Order: sequence, then C-alpha cells, then structure tokens
Amino acid sequence: MDSETQKLIDFAESLADAGREICLEAMTREQVVTLKPDASFVTETDLAIERRLREMIEKAFPDHGIFGEEFSNRDTDASHVWVLDPIDGTAAFIAGIPVYGTLIGLARDGQPYLGVIDHPASDDRWIGISGKTTAMNGKQVRTRAVAKLEGTLMTCSNPDFFEGDEYSRFRSLRDRVQYTQYGGSCYAYGSLASGRTDIAIDSKMDPVDVFACAAVIEGAGGSITDWSGQPISLDWTGQVLATANEQLHQVVLSVLTEQD
Repeated sequence: MDSETQKLIDFAESLADAGREICLEAMTREQVVTLKPDASFVTETDLAIERRLREMIEKAFPDHGIFGEEFSNRDTDASHVWVLDPIDGTAAFIAGIPVYGTLIGLARDGQPYLGVIDHPASDDRWIGISGKTTAMNGKQVRTRAVAKLEGTLMTCSNPDFFEGDEYSRFRSLRDRVQYTQYGGSCYAYGSLASGRTDIAIDSKMDPVDVFACAAVIEGAGGSITDWSGQPISLDWTGQVLATANEQLHQVVLSVLTEQD
C-alpha cells in the first residue's frame, strides 16, 4: 500500500472511531427524533456524528469536498470527496435493532475509492480500497466465487421502497435465489464482502448510502452498479445492485432487465 493511500485509510479509521464513540454513548438512551422533508428520520445522534466528522475532515484535508446526509454539501467537484452517512439505518437505531452503522466513503474523481462500514453494536468494521483489498476487523476478506443463482443468498433492506415495476423485477429475481434476508442495512453489504451472502439489492438509495459499501465490496472482489449496469457516481440516485463477482452480476442483470 502506498503511503498516500495508507494516510487516507488511517484518517478514515480515525473518523470511524470518532463516530463510534458518539454512537455507543447514544445507543442506550432515548433519542430526539425529527422528520426530514422526505419523511425519513433524523436523530440528534445523526447530526452529532456528521458534525464531528466534518470538523475533522475540514481540519485535516481542507481541499477535499464533503457530501453528507444531514448538512449541505461542499466542493463536490474536488478530486477527493468524503461521502458520509452518520447512521445508516436510522429507523433501526431508533427502534434499538442493532443493524445500523456509520458509512464513510471517499470518492476519487467522482468514483468510489475508499470505504469504511463501521458497526458499533457488533464491534465490526470493514475497510476497503476499490479494486484492491478489503479487510474486516483487520483480516482480509473476499466475496464468494459463485456464478449461478442456484443456492445464492440475497439481501434487501426494505422491499417497501420499490416503486413502479421495481417490485415485479425484484420478485422475478427473488424467486430464483435460494433465500432472501430482509432488513440488514449496511451490515448486509459488509456480509457480502465477507463471503456470507451473494447479492444485495435495493432502491431509493443515495450516494451516502452506497459509496462506502461500493469500495468495500469492490475491494473484496465484488461488483456494484444500478439495475441497468451503470456505475455508481456522486450524481446517481435510485437502484443499487451488488454481487459477489462480475460473472454473477451479469446473470442478475439479465434477470432484472428481461422485462425491459
């Protein structure tokens, strides 16, 4: 690993440490919850984590951009942009269901480059460099070498998010896999990188939900695009498909697009 990349990894870990400290302190107390204009939840802890991460980034890398969930974006045309989701799975956090985590991504030239999935409740952390390497808790992990839908395990955060023909397309895929697990939030994407599952499919997503996961999955040998095979970028929103490898990815895409 070159020194510049290692510097970025170390800094990303320090961001994750800071977010985890705030999250762990808040996990056991009642949250002040408000609704955002899109009817999604935000808590005082979401705001506190993102505020702290922004302060650290602005001090360490003032020339880097920031793309966050809770506050205004800045300098998103910079060569390096930090993509932050302080609590991925806020509804689960409010409900006390421990599948939530903090997502810290770094875009380089608009594409996923570095990602951290930090899961305070289970003391798990994935760190990945897209196309190079991913580790979970310091140990390198790889996706599964599966190329057919038979026997595959799929995750979906919430099928209620599907709109229009998305549910019928999802159902066509669901009927061909071995089993579908719902509600894993960002932990599901870490599990895919670790070779525990094979497919993750969701919709109504934003870059903050996906950039960190994309780098983690691609670093472990997996693939991630939208449902038509287009790459994830900072100006993308909507559908996301992650799979264990490119061969499986093409199989899944053929199912999702057979109704087009």
